[in-house]
Amino acid sequence: MKNIYDDDEEEEVLDEDLHLDTGKEILSTGNPEIDKKIADGLPLYSMTLIEGENDTGKSVITQQITWGAMKNSFQVDLFTTENTVKSFLNQMESMSLDISQYYAWGYLRVFPLHVVGFDWDEKDMQGILGRLIRHIERSKADVIIIDSLTLFSEYASTDMVLTFFTNCKTLVDNGKTILITLHTYAFDEDSLVRIRSTCDAHLVMKKALIGDKYVMVMEVGKVRGARKTTGNLVSFEVHPGYGMKIIPMSFARV
Repeated sequence: MKNIYDDDEEEEVLDEDLHLDTGKEILSTGNPEIDKKIADGLPLYSMTLIEGENDTGKSVITQQITWGAMKNSFQVDLFTTENTVKSFLNQMESMSLDISQYYAWGYLRVFPLHVVGFDWDEKDMQGILGRLIRHIERSKADVIIIDSLTLFSEYASTDMVLTFFTNCKTLVDNGKTILITLHTYAFDEDSLVRIRSTCDAHLVMKKALIGDKYVMVMEVGKVRGARKTTGNLVSFEVHPGYGMKIIPMSFARV
């Protein structure tokens, strides 16, 4: 596969406690209530965009999807600008989604991308986006999660970002399942329309007011192959030590 950035047997452990084969062509979140809103899960070999403002639950959803991928025998590479390896594992454990065994066995690999004290420029960012594409292309992981792309948008041109999505789409056609989160404010509307159009699934994260407290809301913009999902909403809270708690949408005011 060629892209604009081109410049130049791990041991298998089959443990029934770690892996559950489903045989379905979907990527389950591991949460039946959320899956129900997205046609039983996200399609495999697809690209999903998860967008929203700050603290609307984008990372929470990707963590839930990571759990679902682990439970269904998929290998995952997570690129994160939001966490270190330790903080990510701690967050998962606090949601009652303990993935330490999967991480220890190498089914999950976490790559922190935020470099403190490093001054990016456009040339450096093009190199980073190119390395990401090449890594995904060569990786044995079935599922790739990038949380989030916002950091790159601050230093990369719109054309570079759009080309990155185009290259991701090619990787999807070659058997990868890719999920990308971004902050809506970081892109102009025209760019967002073009980005959304390249994706097979689109989830929008928001906040809603219930009484005197806010909850997180996921709105399904589209899911490839689903008969009717557009506009589906699911609201939830995250409780330390318990995880996600679904809140009836009838009580929420977006």
